[in-house]
Amino acid sequence: MDNCKELSRFRIFKLGDGFEVWTGKDSSANDLLSMKYARQNDLWFHVRGTSGSHTILRIPEDASELPKDYIKTAAEIAAYYSKAKNAKNVPVAYTQSKNVQKYKGAKSGSVVVKGEKVIKVQPKIPPD
Repeated sequence: MDNCKELSRFRIFKLGDGFEVWTGKDSSANDLLSMKYARQNDLWFHVRGTSGSHTILRIPEDASELPKDYIKTAAEIAAYYSKAKNAKNVPVAYTQSKNVQKYKGAKSGSVVVKGEKVIKVQPKIPPD
């Protein structure tokens, strides 16, 4: 599969200063995003307790700091693209992408996460 076809399997939101949020459109896209496109220091997000898109906050390599509101925005997007989309206060786990692993034989979209933090947000996507 070429790069353009692979990238079409994600939703991409530009936040500014080179920061982007990427979400998978289905479980196989989630695998592709989490295992191939996520860089070590990007942040990985997923709603707790239900199914949803794997979400990556892509951090530019030249970034000196991470704006705290970008963590909240990425969590809101992860919550929006989940089965908790219509809930008011959704817990979303996040960690560095290097702490996300997939074990051989695990079903599509299934990963093991270490060192996560949790933020509670209202599901939404940024305006265009």
